[in-house]
Amino acid sequence: MIVVMQSGADAATIDHVIERIEQLGMKPHVSRGQFRTIIGAIGDETDALLPQLQSLPGVESVVPIMKPYKLASREFHPDQSQFVIGGVRVGGPGCVAIAGPCAVENETTVFTVGRAVKAAGATMLRGGAYKPRTSPYSFQGLGEEGLKILRAAGDELGMPVVSEVMDPRQVPVAVKYVDVLQMGARNMQNFNLLSEVGQTTRPVLLKRRPSASVKEWLMSAEYILAQGNKQVLLCERGIKTFETSVRYTFDVSAVPVAKRESHLPVFVDPSHAAGERDLVAALALAGIAAGADGFIVEVHDCPEKAMCDGPQALTPDMFKDMIAQCKAVASAIGRSWELPGAKPSAKPLAWGGA
Repeated sequence: MIVVMQSGADAATIDHVIERIEQLGMKPHVSRGQFRTIIGAIGDETDALLPQLQSLPGVESVVPIMKPYKLASREFHPDQSQFVIGGVRVGGPGCVAIAGPCAVENETTVFTVGRAVKAAGATMLRGGAYKPRTSPYSFQGLGEEGLKILRAAGDELGMPVVSEVMDPRQVPVAVKYVDVLQMGARNMQNFNLLSEVGQTTRPVLLKRRPSASVKEWLMSAEYILAQGNKQVLLCERGIKTFETSVRYTFDVSAVPVAKRESHLPVFVDPSHAAGERDLVAALALAGIAAGADGFIVEVHDCPEKAMCDGPQALTPDMFKDMIAQCKAVASAIGRSWELPGAKPSAKPLAWGGA
């Protein structure tokens, strides 16, 4: 349920309400708005709790949260969440481009592609060190050595870096090097892994599973939020349908639906949805037009030699052209473009735990 504090309630009054929520066996989550503070009381709700909280000094109203995803819902946090990651604002008026090779293959490729995507307008650098492959005989990534290469490239280029983890045991290693932990579609409902990344201070990019509903996607985000990590980025990457002409069907409707239901930033992954580089730009444009806060795409300087997902990897020139188109679409709908190294123009709309 949501406890709405009276306008002007002081810190001592708010702290008293938080303490009482904890005594009732619930976990408080505080959202401080411009004019008033609301406190999410998350736990086993009973009808008897509402009047107890309503009677506390400084409480204006107590409203049950009807959605099963409590912390991820707009009911709990009406304003759009914004995070600043390495100087890059996510969820604000500007769109964010995450780009780089599917896998960290070697130092030369990562640095070459990194320089190219930054010059074209990418905001963050991606690269996989742990690769979830369909075949156990395919390239599985370089592990920690790959993370070191990615970190070095990010430091030289002044770009935050994004990389995937697949197992709770990989999380302590990854947090030493990366700015954003990626949860791949296969692990959207790996609840042990979600809980583990939820205990870190790193933002989490959570991809939607191909067979998952938007509700299930948001419930997975709830696992991360419930552990105290408030920086979750949702990512639509295509769903399974009867269509066979593309790798997955890009569910563009999921973007406005997720933004209506949740305050979390929403990204799209047109590379994995399309499976073909010639289709990636069109899907990226559709995502931005639908209101996505950014996208994550794969770029390789020589896709035919890529160790994984070469057919869907853009060349640097294709990426440059796509960014120009996406900027035009963003401008047409009243949005700007976030650039690496730029100072955020305003403070994020924050919400935090007690």
